[in-house]
Amino acid sequence: MQADTALKDAWSRIPSLGAAETAFERFTGKRMERILATVVAIGSAMLGTQAMFAAIGTMSSGTSPVHITLLVIVYIPLIAMLVACVIGRGVRVASGSFAVAYLVALASWPLTVGAGDHRAVNQPWIFFLVNVGVAAAMLAFPVRIQMLWAVAVPLVYGCVRLVEGEFAGSVWTLTAFDVSFTLILGIVILSLGWMFRSVAAGVDDARGRAVASYAGAAAAAAAEEERVAMAALMHDSVLAALIAAERADSDRARDLAVAMAREALTRLANTEAAVAQEGSDEPVGTAQIVIELRRALSERGADAIVEERGGSGLIPGRAARALVLAARQAVGNAVTHAHGRGLHLIVEGHGDDGLTVTVMDTGGGFDMDTVGEDRLGIRASIIARMAGVAGAATIDSDGEGTTVVLGWMRE
Repeated sequence: MQADTALKDAWSRIPSLGAAETAFERFTGKRMERILATVVAIGSAMLGTQAMFAAIGTMSSGTSPVHITLLVIVYIPLIAMLVACVIGRGVRVASGSFAVAYLVALASWPLTVGAGDHRAVNQPWIFFLVNVGVAAAMLAFPVRIQMLWAVAVPLVYGCVRLVEGEFAGSVWTLTAFDVSFTLILGIVILSLGWMFRSVAAGVDDARGRAVASYAGAAAAAAAEEERVAMAALMHDSVLAALIAAERADSDRARDLAVAMAREALTRLANTEAAVAQEGSDEPVGTAQIVIELRRALSERGADAIVEERGGSGLIPGRAARALVLAARQAVGNAVTHAHGRGLHLIVEGHGDDGLTVTVMDTGGGFDMDTVGEDRLGIRASIIARMAGVAGAATIDSDGEGTTVVLGWMRE
C-alpha cells in the first residue's frame, strides 16, 4: 500500500501539458532567448563603447547642452538593456525602451544638433548604434514590427544624414552606401534570430510530443501492471482459497478456507475499479502491435527476431490488447522455461480482416497434458484471453521447441 501511495503521489506531481508550458515544454526556446540576449549584449556593449568614444571626441571640440541631453536619452536605455540582457530579466521591456528611444533620438538629431554640424565625411556617433536598435527590436517586438524597425531605422538615418549634409551630391553617395549596409546587416540579424527561434520552437514541439507519447506509454504500462497484479491475485489468493475449500475435511480447515475466501474477495473488491478499465476499443494498426511486442521483448531483456508480414490494417482495440497480452505471456514463458533460445515472433496482418501473431522458441518444450489445472499462465493468460475476444490460440510443443499461434479474424 505504501508503494501504491508513493506511485500515485509521484504521478500527481507530473504537470499537465498546459501547466508544463512554463516549466519545461519551452526549455529550448527559453535557452535560445537567453543566448540571443547574451550575444546582443556583447555586441551592443562593443558598439556602444565605440559610439561613446566618438561622442567624447565630438565634445572635445565643443558641444551644446542639447547634444549632451540627447546622449543621455540614448545611453540610459542602452545601459538598462545591457543590464537586463546580462541578468536575464526584463529583456523585452528594456530592449523595447531602447529601440523606441533610439529611433526618436535619431529622428530628432538634426533638430537638436543643427544642420551643417557634421556635414563632413565623418559619421556622427549615433550612427554606430543603428544596428543595435535593430537588434533591440529583435529581442522586444513581434516579427512584423522587427521588419518594420529593420527598414525604418536605416531610412531615418539616411534622411538625417541628408538633412545634415544639406542634400549635397557627395553626401548622397556616402549615405546610400551606409543605408544599404545597415539595411542588409539588420535583415541578417533578424533572419538569424528568426531561424534560431524557429529551430528552438521545433525542438520544444518535438519534446512536447515525446512527453505526451511517453505519458501515454507510461499509462499503458501502469494499466498492464494492474492487470498483471490482478492475474497474480487470481493465481495466488482466489485459486488458493478454492483449493483450500475443496480439500477442507475438518472444521478447522473449513474455517481457514472461509478466512482465505474473505481475504481474496476483499482484495478483489479493492482492485475491481482498475480491472474494469479495459480501455477504449479504438482501432489499432499492425505497426503499433509490433511496437508493443518489441517493447515487451525489451522489458524482458530477450533477444528475438520480430518479423512483420502481410498487409497492414486496423483491428479493434480489445482484440489488439488481447493479442499483445497473450503474446507477452508466451514470450515470458519462452524466456522463463526455454531461456529465450531461438525466440522468433511473426506478426502477419490480413488487412482489416484480422491478425495472426506467432511466438516460437527452440527450447525443450513441454507436454500440455502434464500442466497442472492450477497453472493459469497458459490456460488463462493465453487461451482464455484470446477466447474472450472471439480469437483463437493454438500451442504446439515438442522436444524441438514450442510454437504459440494467436489469431483474431473479423466475423
